[in-house]
Amino acid sequence: MVSSVRAQRIADRIYQELSTILLMEVADPRLENVSITKVKVDRELAFASIYVSSFEGPESSDAILDGLNHAGGFLRSQLAHRIQLRVFPRLRFYWDPSPAHADRIDKLIASLHEDSEPDIPEETEKDPDG
Repeated sequence: MVSSVRAQRIADRIYQELSTILLMEVADPRLENVSITKVKVDRELAFASIYVSSFEGPESSDAILDGLNHAGGFLRSQLAHRIQLRVFPRLRFYWDPSPAHADRIDKLIASLHEDSEPDIPEETEKDPDG
């Protein structure tokens, strides 16, 4: 069992390296617009839970998760070469709905601001003669 600080450092390193691998080395078209939102490693270093999102939204989540699970062995071996651990954790991929929720909240707030702006009457042009 590792300390929570060490587990967080390992999670941060997995986040960095996996982001690079997905950007530079994976050719699967399902994984082109994938971004990693969070990585959690358990204290036994048995599993790394990887949360992902995409610009395409939740409609593509099944295809993206299938692509990640299909590439899981390759990703794990690449990570194991880059991050020196005695035993490398197994990767589990999850869809993170947080970006979609944040976008929805932003839109709601923007619509509230639009609705609450007071109507300012336009100034009428003054007639210089009268």
